[in-house]
Order: sequence, then C-alpha cells, then structure tokens
Amino acid sequence: MRTLRFILEKEFTQIFRNKALLRIMIFMPLLQLLVLSYAVDYEIKNIRLMFVDMDRSHFSGLLFSQLQGSPYFTITDQSEKMSDAHDAIEHDACDIAVVVEPDFEKKLYRTGESNVQIIANAIDGTKASLGSNYATSIVRNYSLMLNKQYGLDVQPNAMSSIRQIEINYSYWFNPDLNYKAFMVPGILVLLVTLIGVFLASMNIVMEKELGTIEQINVTPIKKHHFIIGKTLPFWIIGLMEFGFGLLLGKLVFDIPMIGNLFMLFCFAGTYLFAILGLGLLISTLTNTQQQAMFISWFFLVLFILLGGLFSAIENMPLWAQTITRFNPVRYFIEVNRMVLLKGSGLSDLAGHFALMFLFIIVINGLAIFRYRKTT
Repeated sequence: MRTLRFILEKEFTQIFRNKALLRIMIFMPLLQLLVLSYAVDYEIKNIRLMFVDMDRSHFSGLLFSQLQGSPYFTITDQSEKMSDAHDAIEHDACDIAVVVEPDFEKKLYRTGESNVQIIANAIDGTKASLGSNYATSIVRNYSLMLNKQYGLDVQPNAMSSIRQIEINYSYWFNPDLNYKAFMVPGILVLLVTLIGVFLASMNIVMEKELGTIEQINVTPIKKHHFIIGKTLPFWIIGLMEFGFGLLLGKLVFDIPMIGNLFMLFCFAGTYLFAILGLGLLISTLTNTQQQAMFISWFFLVLFILLGGLFSAIENMPLWAQTITRFNPVRYFIEVNRMVLLKGSGLSDLAGHFALMFLFIIVINGLAIFRYRKTT
C-alpha cells in the first residue's frame, strides 16, 4: 500500500502540473454537455412550407391559418399555381408544399368531401417524412373541425382515416417528449468515455516520451502497482466528471433522476475500468501521444456512432447490430437512460453488469499482457 500511495501521489502531481490536461478535464465536459444537449435535437422544426391556394375561399383560408399556427412550419410563400410549387421544390426554396384544389369549398358543400395534396422534397428523407406527417396531422385536425361545425370532411391526397376510432396517447418515462431527457444521459456517457480513453491512452506514452518509463521499469515496483497507479487517478477523475455532469444535467436541463444513483455510479465505476483498460492497451501499442490520440479517436468514432446515441440500434442493419454487442458504450448509454428515466433496478441491469465485467477481464487482461511483453 505504501508503494501504491507513492505512485498515486506522483500521478496526481503530474496531472495537476499539466495545464493543458486540466483544461481538457474541466472545460471539455462542460462545453460538450451544454453545446451538444442544445444542438443535437431529434425534433425537426422550421420546415419551409409553401401554400398553394387555387380556390381562394374562406375554408382554404382557415386551413392556411392552421398551418401558419404550427410551430413546425415556416411559411415561405403563397401562390395560386401548382407550377410555382414545383419550381420552389426543384430550386430548394421550400421543403413541403400544401396544395388546395380548385373549387375546394364548393366540393365540400356539394359532396361533403374535398382533397388537399401534400408534396415533399424527399432529398432529406427524414425531414420529408416528418414534415408530411406534421402537415397530414394538421389537415386531419382541420377536417375534424369542419366535420363538427359543418358536417364536412377534408382528406389529404392518398390518405384515409377511420372516423369510428379515436386514438389516445400515453407517453411513458418521458411524458413531455423532451428530447433533452433522452439526449443528456447519452451525452454524459460520451463525456466520460472521451475523458477516460484519451487520458488513459496518453498516460504511459507520456512516460515514454519523457524517457521516464525505463527508470520506472528498473525500480522494484511490481506490475500490478504500476497498472493500478496509472489507472486509479483517471478512474476517480472520471467518476467526478460523471457526477458533475449529472448535477449540471439536473440544474440546467432538469433531467429526471428516478432510479438509484448509487447503482448508477456503481455501473459507471465498472464501465470506467473497462474503458480505462482500453486506453491503457492503446498506450502500450503506441510510442507517441499523437499515435495514441489517432488510435483512440478511431475506436471512439466507432463506439459513439454504434452506441445508440445518435441513431437507434434497432434501426441499424443486422450486421451493425451484431457489432454493437461488442461495444461497451452501448451498454452504458442504455443503463444511464434506464436508471434515470425508468428507475430500473438491479434485476434489470444484471445482464449489463455481467457483460461489463467480461469487458474488464478481456480488455485489461490484454493491456497487462501487452505491457509485460513490451517492457
């Protein structure tokens, strides 16, 4: 223990003397959490909409008012010609065009039905799909309003509704559909992962560049003392960063914390041992900090993109879903959201804990074996 204490004192002294490292540890997580939480938004708003009114009637004006009042659309232009809508979409002047047919109001009075056409620019498939759904929902609500007040019906082109069934929605775990409640727990995982991998991967490499690794190797320090001494400081820093991120998420974004935070910190500590082992493995494979950063970034890009942070794992192809099973970031993101939003207990997380222990054994075992081989 005395030997380990001296190693830890040395490591913490090196960390706090390195001003660049301190800036990374303090400012990078803060900027990550604040900037990404506001910038990464799954909601699509400010969709540019053109309204083509070939009827110019009272009822078409009511529909325009409904569209204008939606927070998802920005009205860019109005016209009476279909050709103007085609030109606007071809020249990327609008994303969605809502077209009201001629004699729109007359048909409603005579037959009780009329059509509205929705044209979408589908270069961006997600925006086209969501924009069409938003517009269709507004037209349906407009149709229900006319049906109640005048006994009339309006249908978007190629769409149908079943009037006998009324749909009621119930949103569990995130009733306000707040995307920050979904994103912030995932960004916290990104924060801890970046800190852990980058700092741990540059640790032994820094000793190599300074020429002190040979001095350490000839001392009577045992290998397990050296490995623990190199890992434990960043493990403590990682947990502190995670706690700081949770506090910031609660104060700034009002993230719900339904589950047991002690259990969440237990999993975070387990995860950090795995991810620090990866950084330690990288540091044994490289000779310069630049090499360590490049290799770390290579793994981090794969981990983050295949971790379920920006796209749901269920939407990935089968081969990509198979790869994500070997991604520790995926499991921490899942656990973070399960505990904070759902209040999941130990029985729900047992499988995740078991997989994380397996990652620890494999990754740290390779790192220790590689360190023995090269020194």
